[in-house]
Amino acid sequence: MELLKNTLDKVMRGLLTKKTGSSGAGPEQWLKKTLTKKELGHIKVKYFSKGVLGLSVDSSAWLYILSLKKEELVNKLKKENPGLKNINLRIGEIS
Repeated sequence: MELLKNTLDKVMRGLLTKKTGSSGAGPEQWLKKTLTKKELGHIKVKYFSKGVLGLSVDSSAWLYILSLKKEELVNKLKKENPGLKNINLRIGEIS
């Protein structure tokens, strides 16, 4: 039996894809193009709303590292999605 959290996550991602008009190119794909595999292993996309991408980071060390790269990351991600305005980084679960 699938967890309610996972089901809601899939539904919300489906709505996000329809809302942005992108064909499968969501925040995860944008990040795959801009971050290393090591960095991707420490983050999870939580939301993308009103031009703000919310990322959950697994530790304070990675929060610091990604905070240092935030401006560069925003500029690279804007090339993938011009509607992106900012990134919010928070410590949280990435599972």
